[in-house]
Amino acid sequence: MKTVKDYIRTIVDFPHEGIMFRDVTTLFADPRGFRMAVDQMLHPFAGQRIDKVVGLEARGFILGGAIAHQLGTGFVPVRKKGKLPGRTISAEYTLEYGEAIVEIHEDAIAAGETILIVDDLLATGGTAAAGIDLVERLGGKIIGCAFIIDLPELGGRKKLEKLGMDVHALCAFEGA
Repeated sequence: MKTVKDYIRTIVDFPHEGIMFRDVTTLFADPRGFRMAVDQMLHPFAGQRIDKVVGLEARGFILGGAIAHQLGTGFVPVRKKGKLPGRTISAEYTLEYGEAIVEIHEDAIAAGETILIVDDLLATGGTAAAGIDLVERLGGKIIGCAFIIDLPELGGRKKLEKLGMDVHALCAFEGA
């Protein structure tokens, strides 16, 4: 029986030499694999109230939309700066080579709403930490963060756990 990890392909030296890119598009393309991933991402939070699912740009949108649909709840995107049309708040975070900014609509989450944050990959935790910051600034209560892949050597899980987050990943790959 296949696991979620079996559906993920590795592309060597992408986007540059020395990187082992973990490609989830092969998982998304397979109906059984995609359903398995969505169901398994929800499993740790079964029975908990989730008001909204927050998806991190960009593959988190695919997962977040599917998970929100499964839950019958709302979906909120956290996007790169300049992509959302309404009034936003933003958070800066560090990348391997520089900085980036993500935004959320300032009216996307009401104070006290329970939020599940999702994305495909947890590496250094920078994007997820920025998303956490945005949700918390709007008064959302984060019940957890769910990912398909964890790259443990890059320390993202530890970073998010230090922020008090309940972190779940469906599989892990060694190396960057």
